[in-house]
Amino acid sequence: MNKDVLDILDLLEEGETIQIKPQGYSMYPMFIPGRDSAIIRAVEQTKLKRGEVVLYKRDHGILVLHRIWKIDSKGIYMNGDNQLIIEGPLRLDQVKGILVAFVRNNKTISTQNLLYKMIAYIWINMLPLRGLMHAIVRKVRKIHIKGKLN
Repeated sequence: MNKDVLDILDLLEEGETIQIKPQGYSMYPMFIPGRDSAIIRAVEQTKLKRGEVVLYKRDHGILVLHRIWKIDSKGIYMNGDNQLIIEGPLRLDQVKGILVAFVRNNKTISTQNLLYKMIAYIWINMLPLRGLMHAIVRKVRKIHIKGKLN
């Protein structure tokens, strides 16, 4: 495990709230690399709920920020907002922190914000339709690009 991961885990264990810049596009459009930040604090694993975004550690040491798809007796299942595959079951002890707010364009938005909660609820429940949505977006982009070339 690299030093940055250890530092993040140590800070969360000490009760600190941390701010990180997520990398990659698994949580797009919620997080755009280089633009948005996530504000995370430690969480009691027994208080987790479907739809919440949590920071968890995969067994090989990588930290991942994804949304909870479901929790059952086998464990916790995760899904990135820009993904079609559900990961899990993971152990509850792999969850290290929970998203409490995010920063976009220098504005901090709480996960308790009603609009955020509504969008998160809709988005997590649209997982079965995401494949179709991705196909439509690809088709529209292809048509748009073809139109620009003509």
